[in-house]
Amino acid sequence: MINDLLLDDIEGMSALDASNMLPAVASSGAQMREAVATIDRALLEAIAKDEQPRNLVIAGLGGSGIGGQVLRAVLGHSTPIPIHIEQSHGLPGWVGPMDMVVGVSCSGMTEETLASTTEAGRRGARLITIGAGGSDLEKVSESISGAIHFAIDAKGRSPRASLWTHATPLLLVANALGIAHIDETEFETAADLMDELSVANGPVSALSDNPAKALGLSCAESLPMVWGTGMIGATAAARFMAQLAENAKIPAAHGELPEVGHNQIVTFDGVLAGAGSSQDIFRDRETEGIERKIHLFILRDTNEHPAVAKRIGIVGKIASDRDVPVTLIQAKGNHPISRLASLIIPTDWASVYAGLALGIDPSQISTINQLKAGLLS
Repeated sequence: MINDLLLDDIEGMSALDASNMLPAVASSGAQMREAVATIDRALLEAIAKDEQPRNLVIAGLGGSGIGGQVLRAVLGHSTPIPIHIEQSHGLPGWVGPMDMVVGVSCSGMTEETLASTTEAGRRGARLITIGAGGSDLEKVSESISGAIHFAIDAKGRSPRASLWTHATPLLLVANALGIAHIDETEFETAADLMDELSVANGPVSALSDNPAKALGLSCAESLPMVWGTGMIGATAAARFMAQLAENAKIPAAHGELPEVGHNQIVTFDGVLAGAGSSQDIFRDRETEGIERKIHLFILRDTNEHPAVAKRIGIVGKIASDRDVPVTLIQAKGNHPISRLASLIIPTDWASVYAGLALGIDPSQISTINQLKAGLLS
């Protein structure tokens, strides 16, 4: 059962939120400011003295791995070198001394990232690591000649709740490499926007005036299908899918327009769409639990291709004809960092509210822990 009343009960939410995911989401702006203020500038200057690599590989998984997607979305199609995101134990066969590998692990203990960064050292690739100080990742970095480690402190937060703690150093590294040209005032602007959005979407704001709480309830009672426009929207959509999985234990599909218009849209004619709902009037839906149907959420960047914008109007009509609800979420801000943050912050909040409304501790990840334990046995 969904408890929408809980979302206006501060004490009730706090009791269920045993590991303080709500305060962690609220810290997003502070994470970015702290990362900019504390990063080792001497190491950035050392990176800036070297030539640009032929290719950049970002190695990371889960909540730590999204940093590579953030970098690629912020740079967009303007990146002067290829950026490859690696989410496995290895590296592409073409990685060598002319390439750079950046290993990102918030804890510094991620098995796959440790393996890929070690492999980078064996191949003579330039290596940068971003993770907890004193961790195994830092030790790998110290063992490889010329490697550079940026120590971060997530202050006990999980990787998915520390996005801007590990993604911000990656953006600053891109500046140092000369593949990004981000004026550092943009970080402060984005952090201010995050704070503003966290006030509007935070626990104190009532459900009746809180977009993220309403969004969370919509997700809690549906099968979310999350589409994004452009690299900004697509990255936010992938993040939302992952956050719904971890914070609310809800499966969700995600993709990017226009690609989803060639495949996922056909599900609107399936049994999980509104038009496919059972008309059996004798069913007792209260005792059967939640009957999940597709709800389409479209995360829109402000810098959309005109052809994509046209598709959204057509998609809305197709969905309406089949009783598939559609929720549009519009990016704010000018710089890509702000636009991305403006889509991520409300949906991060929504994923936590969805979990709480379902009676779930958002921080609980017993299945991931069970998997890790099995790998050690």
